[in-house]
Amino acid sequence: MEGLNTDLDLNGAASPRVKPRVGEWAPADVPSTRAKRNQRWWTITVATIALVAVVAFGYVAYRMLRGY
Repeated sequence: MEGLNTDLDLNGAASPRVKPRVGEWAPADVPSTRAKRNQRWWTITVATIALVAVVAFGYVAYRMLRGY
């Protein structure tokens, strides 16, 4: 079972003097988990609305072409 888990200790056996402090190399302006979760839901909602609009337009166009 050793191969199924990832070792998240990226410093390994490095000496404490050469290990970076926590947050020292963090990228700037990274969105929070909550912001990413909200963005995911907004994307799904907008995509669903767009799909419904395209299907509704296709249905109306089909009905007009058929003369109903």
